[in-house]
Amino acid sequence: MNADLTGHESEIELTNPRVEGDVELAFEGALRPQSLAEFVGQEKVRGQLQLLLTAAAMQKRTPDHILLAGPPGLGKTTLAMIVAHEDNRPLRMSSGPAIQHAGDLAAVLSSLMPGEVLFIDEIHRMARSAEEMLYLAMEDFRIDIMVGKGAGATSVPLELAPFTLVGATTRAGLLPNPLRDRFGFTAHLEFYAEHELEQVLTRAAPLLGLDIERRALAEIAGRSRGTPRIANRLLRRVRDYALVHGGRADLAAVHAALELYDVDAIGLDRLDREVMNIILTRFGGGPVGLNTLAVSVGEEAETVEAVVEPFLVRIGFLTRTPRGRVATAAAWRHFGLDHPQVGLTLDDL
Repeated sequence: MNADLTGHESEIELTNPRVEGDVELAFEGALRPQSLAEFVGQEKVRGQLQLLLTAAAMQKRTPDHILLAGPPGLGKTTLAMIVAHEDNRPLRMSSGPAIQHAGDLAAVLSSLMPGEVLFIDEIHRMARSAEEMLYLAMEDFRIDIMVGKGAGATSVPLELAPFTLVGATTRAGLLPNPLRDRFGFTAHLEFYAEHELEQVLTRAAPLLGLDIERRALAEIAGRSRGTPRIANRLLRRVRDYALVHGGRADLAAVHAALELYDVDAIGLDRLDREVMNIILTRFGGGPVGLNTLAVSVGEEAETVEAVVEPFLVRIGFLTRTPRGRVATAAAWRHFGLDHPQVGLTLDDL
């Protein structure tokens, strides 16, 4: 009987390989805080949101529309979920790239329940026609739908249930002013300090079933580029390494795991180091143009500009000048190379 059960279970595992994936997804969902009290970091934003939500609850109205702006991985989606969870409101999730026509947005808005929270990620990538429809929806909770074509076309107003729009964007400057001004509150999320990332990891480790040293958590935090999403990702890789090698998640395991995944002591990955090495060795520290740099590393220019450069500029390894990208003295020191230039001129900066 036991052999039959074991064989049956093995057959299920072979024919249903999504079981382990579902478990991993459950872990990832568990890592997201469920309330503002559980959310680590962004203290000023948390206080502002708490006041906004509490005031709306006391007045028995839907909270003002909220815009969350900041780099990827800082918790914009999590905060949107918390806004809905704090007031026990349903949450509808969409994204800017998915809304390419006014009709797409009209379908979403017309199906909202009273008090529902609508979250639109990357809201700056919505179609212009949808943005213009959103103006009226945010202010008056109604939209105008065109019926018919040509001279016989008429505009039919459609009343909407009161809702709260939470928009997230990594590029707030691309939002048109009329849309940005219609948000009652705009939160600018900032990168995390290392001690805040340690708190994030301290909360996440037990949820992943990981027993890990505090020194190891501090090491992961220092390599996470100020971003909780990266910190949690590295923590999962350390968990995998400790699991496969049958050891404890200590400092040595962190060093071995992150070396395996090409993450150095300050968070630079393979592509970051390749970009810096090419600027330093092949082009003598620069200046070098973006397209030339992208071709040299075998990547798209957009990837270098949007993925690699922001962190290198933030840590002071790279500067952008009218003549191209230039490595700083800190970059030369970090990579153990002699600086061939006396210094940059004012024209370079």
